[in-house]
Order: sequence, then C-alpha cells, then structure tokens
Amino acid sequence: MKYDNVIQGTFIDRPNRFIANVRIEGDVPDPVVRCHVKNTGRCKELLVKGSTVVLQESNDPDRKTRYDVIAVYKGELLINMDSQIPNAVVEESISKLGLIEGLRTIRREVTHGDSRFDIYAEGERECFIEVKGVTLENDGIAMFPDAPTERGLKHVEGLIRCVEEGYDAYIIFVIQMKGVKYFTPNYETHPEFGYALKKASENGVRILAYDCNVTESSIVLNEPVEIRLNPSPTL
Repeated sequence: MKYDNVIQGTFIDRPNRFIANVRIEGDVPDPVVRCHVKNTGRCKELLVKGSTVVLQESNDPDRKTRYDVIAVYKGELLINMDSQIPNAVVEESISKLGLIEGLRTIRREVTHGDSRFDIYAEGERECFIEVKGVTLENDGIAMFPDAPTERGLKHVEGLIRCVEEGYDAYIIFVIQMKGVKYFTPNYETHPEFGYALKKASENGVRILAYDCNVTESSIVLNEPVEIRLNPSPTL
C-alpha cells in the first residue's frame, strides 16, 4: 500500500483521540496545524511531544483537517499507525499468504452471527478473518491491545463459534513495523483478551502475526513473526 503527498512534522500534543497538533516546516501560513489522527488507540508511547510524525496531505478541500497522521518515529524505528491500513494490507497479500485453497471470493466487513468480521473468503472452504493492527512495541516485543478492547474480545469469541459451525477462522496481527522479536497478547492491559486468544488457538482458530516493511510512503506485509500466547510467569 502506498501513500501520496507525505511530509514530516513534529508532534506537539493530542487534545483528543481524533486530533493532534503538529508543527510543520516550509511555506505555510501557520506552522502549527491541526491534524486528524488515523488511530483512536491511546498510542501514548508513540505520540510523545517532540517526536517526528509522518503526515499525508488530503486532496479534499472541504475537510476541516488538511493532514492525517499516518506514522511516527519511535527513536529510529518507523511505525505506521494508520488503523485503516491493516485490512487492506492483508487483502492485498491474501493470495500470497496461501491461507485459502482455491481462493475465489473475498469480501470485506461481513456479518455472521452477532459479529462483523473484517474479511470473508471462499475457496475450497469458507473462512472468516479478523485483522488486528499492532503498534505497541516494548524492547522489541510487539503486543496487542494497547487499551482494553471489548470489541476485540467479542471478535475472538465469535471466531471460536465460527469454527464450531464448520468454518475456517483466522486472527491475523499486522505488526505495523519491522524488526520485532515476537508477538504476545498484552495480558497486563487486558488479560481477558489474552486468555480468550489462547482459548481460540486451542479450539481451532489460527493465530498468525506478520511484520511489515514500512517507509514514510508505504507499508507492505513482510514475514511471519513468532507468537507467544502464554502469559508471562510474573502475571
């Protein structure tokens, strides 16, 4: 996936989860601009005052915010934080991943039971896929979620029921950066999600994680990442 019209800025603050104030350089009327944050998560470890962020300029003259925050540098590590991109990245790569034999149909945002899943695919078997973007990293360990997610918990439980009904089911964690050591559920922040993910794995839901090659203007699914579903012994 590629982005057009990207520039760098310096993060100042985030008055609410949708808006960030960013300082940009160049020939602009006001160097401090209000930008739309394309991620409603907390992102407290990413959006730190003074950090370098990547902005995409919108072509829509009617928008209230001219720029979207799509990525941030955490030290030298570039992390894509566009929460809308993981689904597109997986859909773009699904044939290459070889998850579904005889793939012939892909649909986005399909409701089954009381859940709406990110991707429905048909091949030799029918399959539901839930995609989770991962932006939380600590000492090379990627974790999800960065805040309690009842919606995410509902998706995991729904996929367990899909397997019981005879469907294939996947949860794919798209780690929106490169170079992590492994992925693990964030038991400290939301233990129920971690235990539900472990239960899902034990009941036939396939749990996958991939890192990404990330530049300021692109993100591409890269390689599988080791998954550790058991909680830390200290928890």
